[in-house]
Amino acid sequence: MSRRPAGIRSSTAPTLIDVARVAGVSPITVSRALGRPEVVTDATRKRVLEAVRATGYVPNLAAGSLASSRSRLVAIFLPTIANSIFADTVQALTDHLAAAGYQTLLGLTGYRPEQEEALLEAVLGRRPDGIVLTGTEHTQASRERLARVGIPLVEAWDLCERPLDMLVGFSHEAVGQAVATYLLGKGYRRVSVVGIDDPRGLRRYRSLVAALEGRLEAPVSAQLLPAPATLAVGREGLARLLQAGAAGEVVVCSSDTLAQGVMAEAASRGLRVPEDLAVMGFGDLSSAAHTHPPLSTVRVDGARIGRAIAEALLARIAEPASGSQPLRLDVGFELIERSSA
Repeated sequence: MSRRPAGIRSSTAPTLIDVARVAGVSPITVSRALGRPEVVTDATRKRVLEAVRATGYVPNLAAGSLASSRSRLVAIFLPTIANSIFADTVQALTDHLAAAGYQTLLGLTGYRPEQEEALLEAVLGRRPDGIVLTGTEHTQASRERLARVGIPLVEAWDLCERPLDMLVGFSHEAVGQAVATYLLGKGYRRVSVVGIDDPRGLRRYRSLVAALEGRLEAPVSAQLLPAPATLAVGREGLARLLQAGAAGEVVVCSSDTLAQGVMAEAASRGLRVPEDLAVMGFGDLSSAAHTHPPLSTVRVDGARIGRAIAEALLARIAEPASGSQPLRLDVGFELIERSSA
């Protein structure tokens, strides 16, 4: 059975004064360490957090947010967690925010702007200090609501001409064009696509098709299936292409997860990659370099996106006037040539 540290009352919930006594600091220092960690030393904050754990103290965040006008909460909306394409971004983002004393609330939109709108309705009542949205496609109601509340906002994993506020991402149209140039340079003249109905993936697909128009032996064949991207969806996509006799020389996939499913389906049918069928992915997941053969793909620096988002939000929260020159960061991308295409 665990015991309370000496001097802590057992009949009532532990208080901020109890934490201060255990940590050997003043109550105001405890308050600052929990509410404004940037104004205390790392050593002091560590002592306070250890005392919080030892006492079982639960801060009254609602009262703190009323007093400081800050909730210490950042809401992050992702399309899905079914695959790990956003993992590096979320990890870097949450790590940087946590180091500054912020917690995160994750919402899943399922690639649907209407679901994003519903999540915003629920989250805005908590008055988060910042919001992170994946992509730049939102309902008109969401746009109007976000414009009114004035909460620091970053749209991520995309670029557009008129962002809502801050923007950190890359051009999906440029990815499609770059992949087309790569495939033509490798000599491919019969191209197919396996993708999902993700709006950003569809933009890469359209850009690819436009860049290849008139330069192939036949029009691009595509299987665009419902999200999320899974190995099973990748296998089904290739099976449909093969049934239609439209797989061509190379299959371009809207994610590495789909590409690995395509490779699995090819192997099950005795097709060699890349000799019988080349495959290209998107995302450069940690597994991409370790498939057989290693997967050619497009790398996006997700960790850099996450760090940039956190830095932009923290700077805006600290200095609201900095919004007159909001962040517009294009992190770019890199084509990674391996053995599959």
